[in-house]
Parts: sequence; C-alpha cells; structure tokens
Amino acid sequence: MEQHLLIASYMEQCFPRYISSIGIREGSQIDITVKSFNLFNLVQSLNYDLFLAYEVLVDLWIVDYPNEINRFQVNYILGSIITTTRLHIITYTSTYTCLYSLSKLFKAGNWLEREAYDLYGVFFTEHSDLRRILTDYGFEGYPMKKDFPIGGYVQVRYDDETKKIVIEPLELSQEFRNYKFSTPWDAGISS
Repeated sequence: MEQHLLIASYMEQCFPRYISSIGIREGSQIDITVKSFNLFNLVQSLNYDLFLAYEVLVDLWIVDYPNEINRFQVNYILGSIITTTRLHIITYTSTYTCLYSLSKLFKAGNWLEREAYDLYGVFFTEHSDLRRILTDYGFEGYPMKKDFPIGGYVQVRYDDETKKIVIEPLELSQEFRNYKFSTPWDAGISS
C-alpha cells in the first residue's frame, strides 16, 4: 500500500497538468482520469520515466454510455515490471472525436485499438493499420454501439430455384417495435 501511495504522489507531482484525478483502488492498482487530448503525452511520460517505467499495455476496453455527450469511456491498463504495479487510466471520448494511438509506444496497442475501432467505432489517429478484424469488411455500423438493426441490414439465404446463396436487403416489419407496456412484466396479454 505504501508503494502505491508513493507512486501516486510522485505522479501527482510530476504530471499535474495531465492528470484530472488520481486514486488507489483497495491497494491493488492506481486509477487515473485524464482528458483525451492529454492521454498520449501522459502515457509517453509514464513509459519513459525511469522510476515508473510503465512499459506494458496489458488491456484496453471501452464502456459505452449512449446518453452522454462523451459516450465512450476508454480504459487502459498499464503494467510496470520495475515497480510491479498496475495503472488504470480512464479517458472519455465522443463518437466524433478521436484518440491518439498508443501503438507507437506499445505493440499490443495495434490489436487492441483495432478491436476498439471495429466494435465501437472509436477512431485512433496515427494508427498504422486501423481496419476491421472481427466483423466483415462490408459490415455497416459497429456491433457494440447497438446502432444497427438487431437482424442486420442484409439476410443471407439459400435459394432452391437458382441453387445458390442469395444476399438481399432485409425488410423489417415495424409492428413489433411499437409497444407500450405499463410495466416490464406486462406483455400486453390480458387473461
């Protein structure tokens, strides 16, 4: 616990203009909130600092808050081999702004940022190979944003007459989307 307090106070003193808030979660890791435009400079400084040496990007994940202006909470976990600590960095971005890529600092950032782009549409500038990895190249939208129809835009089926697979636009009936329930348990069925 003392080591985490020492590292947190050191970061507060060295990087006050980058860090919005800092805290320690149950002695296991340090949580930092940072503005999105300060993210790259902070992470680069943490990477190059000889005392801290956060040189491993362990994970990157996104939490989507659709009703917020900055709807994406982007979370990074950095690891330091020297101090044997983990650092949780949190930043927020919107659909229309982008983050500076960390793939120049961490090789793991290449794949993790591509996954974030593919699933949520978060764009990373200066990324060398930002393309889809999990969804089809023709896929419209981003699956984790939930901004596309549940059934998709096209349907794939086998046509018995032509004896081949046919891809055609999906026609959705809207009658099941217009429902008004007084409670979540009321399915509109009266007994």
